[in-house]
Amino acid sequence: MAKRKKDIKFPEGFLWGAATSAYQVEGGIENDWSEWEKKNAQRLAKEAEAYWQPWQIKKFPEMLKSENYICGKACDHYNLFEEDLDIAQSLSLNSFRISIEWSRIEPKEGEFDEKEVEHYRKVIRAIHKRGMQPLITLCHYTLPGWLADKRGLLCNNFPYYFTRYAVFIENRFGNINNLWITFNEPTVLIGFAYLAGKWPPRKKNPIFALRALKNIAEAHNRAYDIIHKHSKGAKIGLSHLIRYFEPYNKNSILDKFAVGIANRYRNNKLYKLTQGKHDFLALQYYFRTKLKFPISERNENRKVTDLGWEIYPEGIYHILKDLKKYNLPIYITENGLADADDSKRLGFIKNHLYWIYRAIGDGADVRGYFHWSFLDNFEWDKGFWPRFGLVRVDYKTMRRKIRSSAFKFKIICETNTLSL
Repeated sequence: MAKRKKDIKFPEGFLWGAATSAYQVEGGIENDWSEWEKKNAQRLAKEAEAYWQPWQIKKFPEMLKSENYICGKACDHYNLFEEDLDIAQSLSLNSFRISIEWSRIEPKEGEFDEKEVEHYRKVIRAIHKRGMQPLITLCHYTLPGWLADKRGLLCNNFPYYFTRYAVFIENRFGNINNLWITFNEPTVLIGFAYLAGKWPPRKKNPIFALRALKNIAEAHNRAYDIIHKHSKGAKIGLSHLIRYFEPYNKNSILDKFAVGIANRYRNNKLYKLTQGKHDFLALQYYFRTKLKFPISERNENRKVTDLGWEIYPEGIYHILKDLKKYNLPIYITENGLADADDSKRLGFIKNHLYWIYRAIGDGADVRGYFHWSFLDNFEWDKGFWPRFGLVRVDYKTMRRKIRSSAFKFKIICETNTLSL
């Protein structure tokens, strides 16, 4: 008789969700990024031909067109959120991650738009109505134009401005939501904006990068303290994209040193600056990086996504084991891949969940998994060609189509079980 496949049961009450961010899906938003993309779309289209591999350009020729880099209507989720949440419910998700667009709520300094407040109230209630727990991000990269004009993350008063906004949102929605993320992936934003000089405001300067990091950390810490004074039930975290670093040569002292430096500054510095100001950890994991001294990346890339990112599920296990030291609940708030053909997504999900389960067995207090992303969406300086969604979006008609992998993910969600 053939041996039965083993079923893996996740902890009771485990959150199964998918993630979105306002700018990437809603459409019709004016902020620092929308202004930047108007000035840079043609440049990005021209640079794509030299940056991407021939197989990627052949598969996604739209990357060579400037309109690919203009967000515009995005997925029109702002108007279609009811339909989208119906789909999420049909996939047996019991949680849903959104972000609130700061520039909608506070379009002018100190002026809050009650119409937009009511819109997000409807969205949050619609999530609850479909039996899902909201997980809400307050700042997912983008900033209001008025704040960008004040130098954005480098503004001396940035912690004050963010805390004022965060407290306003919690006061308005704290009775219908208790899970909050202050910032999405600060080190990614800072890295691309101030170290690589690729994202707005394109000010390449390591001193600026450090200042931005300290401002974000202070803003998070202040918001954490003030919200907790007024709301005992609020749970607050900060989403952090962590890479799993490995030495290119495991016997090389110098390569191990490079990994140590990368872990210290890329993975651990943010936690040090916000120590004691987390009710949970929000982990975002996509790939590992093999380092050769001093800072050369040498991944094997045997199996990659449409973006050329290496698929390495085991990395999430090692990260989760390391995060045990903080003795906090952990939510995996992003994990996914660009896979337009939907040929790798199911295996990606199942293999990562296997290693997550292994980490739980070894003591990591993981309480939820949010796949990135729920919908195909606008992927920042890459535009619309990378397809991350459980749900495919036709950007011309805005028609949604559930991918095959999503129906398999549904089985996992509704049974709380992974079959190997």
